[in-house]
Amino acid sequence: MRPGSLAGARAAIIISANLANIVLLPRIGPRWLVAPGMLAAAAGLAWLTRIGVHSSYAADVLPPLLLASTGLGFVMSPSMNTGTAGVAPSDAGAASAMVNTGQQVGGSIGTSLLNTMAASAAASYLASHLSPRLMTGGHPAPALAELAQVHSYTTAFWWAAGMFAGGSVLAALLFRRGAPAAPATEKASAQ
Repeated sequence: MRPGSLAGARAAIIISANLANIVLLPRIGPRWLVAPGMLAAAAGLAWLTRIGVHSSYAADVLPPLLLASTGLGFVMSPSMNTGTAGVAPSDAGAASAMVNTGQQVGGSIGTSLLNTMAASAAASYLASHLSPRLMTGGHPAPALAELAQVHSYTTAFWWAAGMFAGGSVLAALLFRRGAPAAPATEKASAQ
């Protein structure tokens, strides 16, 4: 992938995160940003399951990537803001650290889990499709290896889409209505 090939996705996430956090979050609160944002990310990932060996970046990868990136902009920024909203200034550092730690641990576990699922899917695909005529020099033929790799990607995309869809339901049920709470003052938190 070329260095600038993700510029559109970066722009989408920057624009949607700023729009969500600055304009929409104070007006409608996190519930109606995070839940639809996760649903948009799930839709983008489900759309990515349509890739194939001969898919092109511009036609088959970029559009779903833009949809998922826009959705993630509506998820991450309002979630971080809401996670530290209403915290006394003296506790803001600890609250921010907890939110960031949760994000990092969740991302690490999610990446590890999806990587394991993708590797298992590729191995399973190869095992079920391997035959002597599809071997080249003791290894799977390049065409078979490419198909296994695409299968691994689509499997991981489906699982990730399901996780985001589940997260959308949880966000709709668990996030509070309305704008995040104003920061507590030191005097009020001491009482």
